[in-house]
Amino acid sequence: MASLIKTAVRTYRHLVYDLADPRTSEWFLMGSPLYPLGILLSYVYFVKVAGPRYMKDRPAYSLNRIVALYNIIQILLNVAIFIKAVKIVMMQNIVCEAVDYSDSPRALYITTACWEYFAIKVLDLLDTVFFVLRKKGKQITFLHLYHHMGMALSSWIGTRYFPGGNAVIVGLLNTFVHMFMYSYYLYSNTWRQHNIWWKKYITQLQMAQFVVISLHTLSALLVTDCQYPAIISSIVFVQNVSIFVMFFDFYRKAYGKGGD
Repeated sequence: MASLIKTAVRTYRHLVYDLADPRTSEWFLMGSPLYPLGILLSYVYFVKVAGPRYMKDRPAYSLNRIVALYNIIQILLNVAIFIKAVKIVMMQNIVCEAVDYSDSPRALYITTACWEYFAIKVLDLLDTVFFVLRKKGKQITFLHLYHHMGMALSSWIGTRYFPGGNAVIVGLLNTFVHMFMYSYYLYSNTWRQHNIWWKKYITQLQMAQFVVISLHTLSALLVTDCQYPAIISSIVFVQNVSIFVMFFDFYRKAYGKGGD
C-alpha cells in the first residue's frame, strides 16, 4: 500500500510539476492545478447552488452600468490579444508550429500572450455570474457552462504546459469572435434591444470558428514530422467538434423553422 501511494505521488509530481513549463510555474494562478479547479468548482457552486439560493426571494439586479463596463473591458482586452495573436501567427508556420520553450524575447512574448488569454477566459466566467444576479437562468444552459469551463481549463493547461505553438490559432480566432460577441452584448444590454437581426450571425461566426480550429488541428495531426504534441491536437480537435455539434443543435432549435 505504501509503495502504491509513493508511486501515485511520484506520478502526480511528474505530471503536475516535472512536465510543466518552468517559465510559467511562478505566474499568477499557474503554480498548481488546484487554482483553476478551485475557481471552476466555486463557479459551479455559485451558479447552481449559492447564487440561486441567494436570489430566490430577491428581485433581479439591474447591473446595466456594470455589465456595460464589463462588455467594454472585454472588447478592449480581446482586441489587444487578437492583435498580439496576429503578430505571432505572422512569425510562424500556419499548419504546424512547435512550442518554443526558450527564454528568447519572441518566446516570452508568446508565453505572456498565452497567460493573458487564460486570464480573459477566467474573466469570461462573470457572464454567468451576471445571469444569476439578473435572474436570467434560462441562459445558463449545459452548453454555456461546458463551453466556459472548458475554455478556462484548457487555456490553463495550454499556458502551464504548451504555451504557444500551434495553439496560437485558437486564441486568434477565439478573440476575433469575442470582439463581435461582446460588442453585441454591449449593444443589446445598453439599448435593451430584442430579436436583433444580426444575433444569429454571431452564432454562425462561433460555429465557423470551431470548424476552422478543428480543420487546423486535424491538418497538424496529418503532418508526419509535426513537433507540436499530437495528444494536444487530438484533444483540441475532439473538444471543438463536440462544441460545434452542441452549438449547431442550439442554432437549429433557435433559428430553424419557426425559431427565427
